[in-house]
Amino acid sequence: MWLYPALEIVHLLGMVMMVGGAFFFDLRLLGLAKNLPLQALSAYLLPISRNGMFLIIPSGLFLFITNAKTLGVDTTFWLKMSLLVLAGLNAFLFHRMQLLPVKITAIVSIMAWMAIITCGRLLAY
Repeated sequence: MWLYPALEIVHLLGMVMMVGGAFFFDLRLLGLAKNLPLQALSAYLLPISRNGMFLIIPSGLFLFITNAKTLGVDTTFWLKMSLLVLAGLNAFLFHRMQLLPVKITAIVSIMAWMAIITCGRLLAY
């Protein structure tokens, strides 16, 4: 009775940590708060985002298991998973190769995370 709501809370807390840190970093890449050194901001925010991921992944897997039959055929769920791959690839490429201009990377990140969160909320209905 309390396990599912607890999983949702852990998932949301992880999302706040991960996506919140990524959003602030992306906003800095877009030119906001130019007085904050990018390297220092990165050293502060990215570990918070990474720790949020350690909450999101297991809680997300457990949330999926509770309703795997329905979610497995839900197009919104698969859109969310595809967007997660896009967001992860975008972050990986930025931190490892920087193939795209920084502002494009930040915009893709913000848009992808907004869409992922939207899909997650739509799955509840």
